Amino acid sequence: MFVTNGEYKIFYDTFGNPTGSPFLFINGFTTHCVSWPPEMIEGLVANNFFVIVFDNRDVGLTTKSAQGQNYTIHDMASDAVAVLDALGVAKAQVWGQSMGGMIVQQMAIDFPDRLSSMCSVMSTTGAPGVGGATDEAIAMLLTPAPEEREANIEHNVQSGRLLAGPCVDDDFERWKHTQQYDRCYWPQGSAHQMTALRKAQDRTVALQQLAIPTTVIHGRADPLIQFSGGEATAAAIPGARFVDLPDMGHTLPSKYYNLYVDEMVALRARISPR
Repeated sequence: MFVTNGEYKIFYDTFGNPTGSPFLFINGFTTHCVSWPPEMIEGLVANNFFVIVFDNRDVGLTTKSAQGQNYTIHDMASDAVAVLDALGVAKAQVWGQSMGGMIVQQMAIDFPDRLSSMCSVMSTTGAPGVGGATDEAIAMLLTPAPEEREANIEHNVQSGRLLAGPCVDDDFERWKHTQQYDRCYWPQGSAHQMTALRKAQDRTVALQQLAIPTTVIHGRADPLIQFSGGEATAAAIPGARFVDLPDMGHTLPSKYYNLYVDEMVALRARISPR
């Protein structure tokens, strides 16, 4: 399914009963909407969530930018709203991780009436001095992936090991990157998304004005957006619950799938009926 937002045609998909609680996932940097752990989606659906996923700009089946075409995190937040509009969803619980966490924060700032709750995962506020990457993670990001299919997938599995910290899951990483490569290999898109990230401003002051039930999840073993990014996010948002996972890196370990679902059920309980 597709919805148009300006010059972009956004691909989206859904899981579960449309009468359930709307729940929107926002992906991180260059990842496709098919990369969410199926067990996690199944757990949410089993708890009466209507799960919505979509491809960000320059990823998967969504429109690819022309050379020199730039956009911002604000624009990417508007894509999420366009997906909700297409489904007739007035408000949703929104989970964003990594770059998706930055997008969901901006969505809450720009479109506060469209979120019933927010979950920011392995992300940061954009404030200087917090959430920076380790030297090893930066080196990994700067190393070009091979174009050939098998070499590309193996490169990404190896990168996933560095990002995962103690919770390494090669099988999941290989499944994810195989799906993404075969679905749409578009390495050019990373430059456009990176430009949007680099133009993003510090969101701290705006986050301090929010009145949206929020959960922040971050791992102490995250080398790409270090733990201080999660701490700063939770400190900025009034009433935010901070879930500190000591062995979680920049990934979603399978050992925590049930915990993530339980946290979202608990977050739903914090939403005030209107």
